[in-house]
Amino acid sequence: MPVTIMIGAQWGDEGKGRVVDSLATQADVVARYSGGDNAGHTVFVGEELFKLHLIPSGILHPRTVCVLGNGMVINPVSLVKEIDQLAAMGIDVTPDRLIISTRAHVITPAHIALDALRERALGAQAIGTTLRGIGPAYLDKVGRSGIRAGSMRDLAEFEALLRAAIDPTNDHLREAGADIVDEARVQAILDAAQRLQPYLQDTTAYLNRRLRDGSQVLCEGAQGTLLDVDHGSYPFVTSSNPSVGGALSGLGIGPKHIDRVIGVAKCFSTRVGAGPMPTELDGPLADRLRGTGENFWDEFGTTTGRPRRCGWLDAVLLRYAVEINGFTELVITKLDVLSGFDELKIAVAYEVDGQRLDYPPATVAEIERAQPVYETLPGWQEPVGEARRLDDLPENAAAYVRRIAELCGVPVPVVTVGPERDQVVQMA
Repeated sequence: MPVTIMIGAQWGDEGKGRVVDSLATQADVVARYSGGDNAGHTVFVGEELFKLHLIPSGILHPRTVCVLGNGMVINPVSLVKEIDQLAAMGIDVTPDRLIISTRAHVITPAHIALDALRERALGAQAIGTTLRGIGPAYLDKVGRSGIRAGSMRDLAEFEALLRAAIDPTNDHLREAGADIVDEARVQAILDAAQRLQPYLQDTTAYLNRRLRDGSQVLCEGAQGTLLDVDHGSYPFVTSSNPSVGGALSGLGIGPKHIDRVIGVAKCFSTRVGAGPMPTELDGPLADRLRGTGENFWDEFGTTTGRPRRCGWLDAVLLRYAVEINGFTELVITKLDVLSGFDELKIAVAYEVDGQRLDYPPATVAEIERAQPVYETLPGWQEPVGEARRLDDLPENAAAYVRRIAELCGVPVPVVTVGPERDQVVQMA
């Protein structure tokens, strides 16, 4: 079966771009199935750093075709900028290698303006969105008033739809005392739409044709399972389904093709934005996990630059992600960050109102009251960045990874020990 689905197992930022970059060496097609340019994938190749927001990491491999699926919401201006940046770095991003679904939805300047306005209105209760217009675009999609990418094929039609969306939004913005969407931003999206016309295609038909031909397809998500609009800590979630079901509906392929469902998780926990995080740390321990921000792999958002909230690994939520997605395996990233700790902790259960729970409670209020029950493991002092085989790892590092596998009930065949492509340890 030729489909591999790769999914973030935490709150996003798990290092999925790095894993996709590695898996893409064997893929004929890499397809994004959800989200928009709120995602941020960082890949380090030799001396060059690639920061990708819309285009799948597979674009760095010359033989791979990349697909932006129907489940995505796409900002045409951002996408053109990303295409141009990659082209300037010598990457082929022609319509032969990048395909945009005609059924994907367009993020307009109106969506971005409304996103900012709504976050300001929420004040202390703000969700902590990336302010990229993702939520308002999905809201229009389910409200049956969105603009599909296929309309960009006819610029006159697209402009009419665009202005019909922006004009009432500007009236609302004026009433709220906010800046309106000006003509320059309207023209920018029209120019981008014209540039993107050759990239538009029925990607559902394309993907199913490639599957019939025996091609290997890698499905890439954005964000993570714990931000899923159905399965995350609602309302502190994204507006789409970055879990396994979203991959199928967001690309238009059936489950019979699936071979592997790979979860990606850091060896500790991080989260950007608001919402409960039971194992969150503060002070020196959090700062140590986060890093200084001087290196691109430190815990600061690729898209927003915001410092991430950091804490010990939460195995309760990781097991939950395993169950939701049916992971066949886990990839554990950033093991190198834990070198130098005398001891490490993993949350193996919660206590909520005097009751011990091995499964996350369903409501945000209960999760906010949850007290982690920790298991303490011995740490290690040695750096692990040069490790490539299991025998190269300190025994306590290998034991830590084995314990994660035991707690989650799935194998961990691979861990990463640094930001570069070759800093990978095969655990078997």
